[in-house]
Amino acid sequence: MSFNGSAIQALLDGAVSKGAVHGIAAVVVGRSGPLFHHAAGEAGERTIFRNASMTKAVATTAALQLVEKGQLSLDATVESILPEFGRLQVLDGFDGDQPRLRPPSSKATVRQLMTHTAGLGYFFFNEKLMRYHQVTGEPNPLSGLKRSLSVPLVNDPGTAWEYGVSTDWLGLIVEKLSGQTLGSYLTQNVYGPLGMNDSTFAPSAEQRGRLLRVVQRQGDGKLAPSNVDLPPSSEWDAAGHGSYGTVQDYGRFIQAWLNDGAGILGASTVEMALQSHLGQIRLPELIQSTVPTLSNNVPAMPVPQSWGLGFHLTLADLPGMRSTGTGDWAGLFNSYYWIDRSKGIGAVLMTQLLPFFDMPVIETLMGFESAVYQQVGATVPAA
Repeated sequence: MSFNGSAIQALLDGAVSKGAVHGIAAVVVGRSGPLFHHAAGEAGERTIFRNASMTKAVATTAALQLVEKGQLSLDATVESILPEFGRLQVLDGFDGDQPRLRPPSSKATVRQLMTHTAGLGYFFFNEKLMRYHQVTGEPNPLSGLKRSLSVPLVNDPGTAWEYGVSTDWLGLIVEKLSGQTLGSYLTQNVYGPLGMNDSTFAPSAEQRGRLLRVVQRQGDGKLAPSNVDLPPSSEWDAAGHGSYGTVQDYGRFIQAWLNDGAGILGASTVEMALQSHLGQIRLPELIQSTVPTLSNNVPAMPVPQSWGLGFHLTLADLPGMRSTGTGDWAGLFNSYYWIDRSKGIGAVLMTQLLPFFDMPVIETLMGFESAVYQQVGATVPAA
């Protein structure tokens, strides 16, 4: 596939020159390797990014490897592997400042962790949880303290899709079953085999020196230094948000998923993971932010969608853009990726800017995706 990236390059350079971003990097990959890479502004060839929630797909891949090996069942209860999960109760509300808790009506499963239907939430997207942290003083997951994972559920398992710390618990399952930290397991079974040599939960001083700084979009649209960052160290390898790496590293991960899991998973597992696993549960029309400095409200795309094992799924062909069955997700610092197996194309666009779902970045992302598919259309004969 001959790929002319000049339009994409101009788009990214333009996003920097008009002040939409301070630094941005992108990679486009096909099944056999990278097709395009460009970095602009403060981002360079070897810039390291906080992957934030883009960590989730990689950690889920680790868990899927254990499923393939017969060491883990998707329908096992979480507490059968991690007894401490069985102590979590559901937060029903508050009596004054007293949290009202009750036992969950069913036991969460490994599959529900992968689909965000296990009942767990995030404080910055859930009013009840936000209030819980305020009245109890319990730490939140961005504190680096492991006990932040032991806050109550916000729903009964299997009743609703709610974005939260599910993947962190999934990472603890990988650690328990493998007898390794998540970072060392991934180095051996995902990062190493795929050549993701800059991917880590504990960046070295040299890697920290290559980290793109975080900026904050101000009310007037300008960018200023942000005082929000991931903790310099964490008590656990946070499968939900804790990894770092280059845009090229993440491109190698996406290439493996495009290429039937080559090097890390079997083709049938890839196929299974990118099917809808939500059953009757519907994704919310709007994810409402409770912390405007961290995230804007996130509206659902006005197209059929669902959730697979570790990925958001688009269930329709978008004209001039991704195909039905495409898996995707994003990271808090406005980084995005998609994996379109039917067209054999995937891409990553990364910056380090808050709050999440920043409109100037989203506009850049839409332009980027359109430009990618224009190129793909120009280079691949119609079937």
